[in-house]
Amino acid sequence: MIQDIELINKCINGELKAQRELYDRYAAKLMPVAMRYGKSQEDAEDILQDAFVKIFKSLESFRQEAQFLTWLKRIVINTSINHNRKKLYQQPMLDIEKTPLHVEKELIISNLHFTEIMAMLQKLPVGCRTVFNLFAIEGYGHKEIAEQLEISEGTSKSQYARARALLKSMIDEANGVVQSNMLMS
Repeated sequence: MIQDIELINKCINGELKAQRELYDRYAAKLMPVAMRYGKSQEDAEDILQDAFVKIFKSLESFRQEAQFLTWLKRIVINTSINHNRKKLYQQPMLDIEKTPLHVEKELIISNLHFTEIMAMLQKLPVGCRTVFNLFAIEGYGHKEIAEQLEISEGTSKSQYARARALLKSMIDEANGVVQSNMLMS
């Protein structure tokens, strides 16, 4: 198997076979990142396609200071944020900061499969989903998120809290359905 750096150089030189190999090697690893930010499978596929266009255009700027997969994930995340930002301009906004929230300490995810959790994430409003992914999954702080998304730090915190509350509600509902189904068997 060709090493990443050799594959990168071949892609930079315009070798289509190398580009295909790079895509085949990393698409499956990057799709879960796109799925966390997208509203649907189709949305995630669009994000991933756009991200790979950016990846191929930006390969010359990869400096090997970070791992290649980390660099690729960063591009997918940025592409997702831009994709969601464009969609936000097409929808009326709710002032999240003024929405009262009650958040529990822990989200209990027992009895749920990965696909169910992903479906729940995709049901979150775009702003909440993006902040939740950046904070809880990618490990960014609220200050970094605020700068990245061009929102206030307070909005980042309230959207994260709202995402947690909505997820908790969905999880409780799903666990209730699972428990009810188990009682009927």
